[in-house]
Amino acid sequence: MSASATNAEALVPKFRFERLLNQDQAGRRSSLYGTIDSQPALLVLERAPFPASADYLGSVSGSLRALKNLGANDIYHWYLANGGPIDRPEGDGDGDDPFADLKINLIYPCTEQHVKKYSRQGVRFVTETPAIYRDHVRPFMQARREAGRLNWVFNIIEGRKEQEDVIYRTPFGEDPADEGFLLLPDLNWDRKTLDALHLLGIVERRDIWSLRDLRKRHVPWLRHMRAKFVEATTKVYPAVEEDQLKLYVHYQPTYYHFHIHIVHVQLEAGATQATGKAIGLDSIIERLRVMQGDEDAGMDGVSLGYTLGEASELWTEVFEPLKRTGTASQSR
Repeated sequence: MSASATNAEALVPKFRFERLLNQDQAGRRSSLYGTIDSQPALLVLERAPFPASADYLGSVSGSLRALKNLGANDIYHWYLANGGPIDRPEGDGDGDDPFADLKINLIYPCTEQHVKKYSRQGVRFVTETPAIYRDHVRPFMQARREAGRLNWVFNIIEGRKEQEDVIYRTPFGEDPADEGFLLLPDLNWDRKTLDALHLLGIVERRDIWSLRDLRKRHVPWLRHMRAKFVEATTKVYPAVEEDQLKLYVHYQPTYYHFHIHIVHVQLEAGATQATGKAIGLDSIIERLRVMQGDEDAGMDGVSLGYTLGEASELWTEVFEPLKRTGTASQSR
């Protein structure tokens, strides 16, 4: 090793921390201010990618420390854990381990569809016209709903699972304006990093599968629900203000039961918030409000563009066959 490299490596252990400047990338990068030999210094810590080594990946599940279950529902489980081999101080006395450095999701038993979803794959951009939705996508949605893929959602709605996590619920049917909905942490949030806050708002009614089922008559209900979700979030997490939240829905969603994502504006936009996947709730409400037609006019009458993985069933069973036959461009 060269003398210059040796000298450079000797600098980091001499860093004396003074204060945290920033955390971004959902807490995966921290900018620290301090000194080295009494001179000001800035140290940026960023988590490196996981190694692709089969030896490492094969041993990591058995080497986890301080594994703590955050919740379980049907085949889905999520945890916090310490993945490092070095002894670390205990928690700070509030019952949490501040050194938990891994957020773990487990799907067990998983299906072939889960494997496809999480595998590396090419991506396509498709345009779903009203005709394609009516003739192809709607039947596809119905088949998936009837296959029992919503059991975990119904467990929450019917009070069998995750009730300790529900931070807001309005009684179903008590007020026609409410129609029943609830709010709880998304399974991908560590429940501590507020800049990465991610909540899930789930409706209890089962007649709205996706944004395609929304109509002009639903505008007051959507506005009411939005206000209740924001109010509940800022009450439970008082450090978060209303204008630090954004609400959106996915299309296509992962599962066909209407739900809304509530996230902190600091949460960096990954694939789930990208154009072609996430649509702002306020934009949907405004689009419905100005839509021509009577109260039954709705989102099933507009064309929507979005991205699909090449391994997804919607691509292999609907859009790829339409592309091969040339009917996708004709269904407009």
